[in-house]
Amino acid sequence: MNEASDHRLIYQCLDGDVNAYETLVERYQRTVFNVAYRMTQNQNNAEEITQAIFVKAYEKLDTFNYKYKFFSWIYKMTVNETLNFVKRNSRQESLDVSAVNMASSENPEKALDAAERSAHIQHALGQLHLDHRTVLVLKYFTELSYSEMSEILQIPEKTVKSRLYSARIQLKDVLVNQGWAYNGG
Repeated sequence: MNEASDHRLIYQCLDGDVNAYETLVERYQRTVFNVAYRMTQNQNNAEEITQAIFVKAYEKLDTFNYKYKFFSWIYKMTVNETLNFVKRNSRQESLDVSAVNMASSENPEKALDAAERSAHIQHALGQLHLDHRTVLVLKYFTELSYSEMSEILQIPEKTVKSRLYSARIQLKDVLVNQGWAYNGG
């Protein structure tokens, strides 16, 4: 994903090329969905948020500032929309593990172990304060840098690092309390 390519697609889209926006959607929808899913813990909610994000982005495309990356802009919208959604729907939804596709694995036992581990981590994420969940999702599930996280969350990089440190400790404590052994790593 190249910043110049994204900017070119935005120009084309603003000139009326619908296919250009489809390319941007295809490029980022999986990652947007993953952020929303990890933060809401529900596939249907994540799909709804993903759709809303791309509608909003399309409607606001003419306000995009080219000195920034489209990637950062869409992520910031995703985080904000997801945080607002979670706050509006503060009740804890049941974990949707149906997104885990064990049939695609060659080893069903390993797939089951991975699904179980994923479900425990997802459940543990749901126990965390929303600020902590957000930084963990952005760091480990979308693999953003501290700088990118700082830009998206609009907080200093030092705050990102501090929040991430606290989030890791909180996640470890939740996992240990759930009976998952901690090996010190």
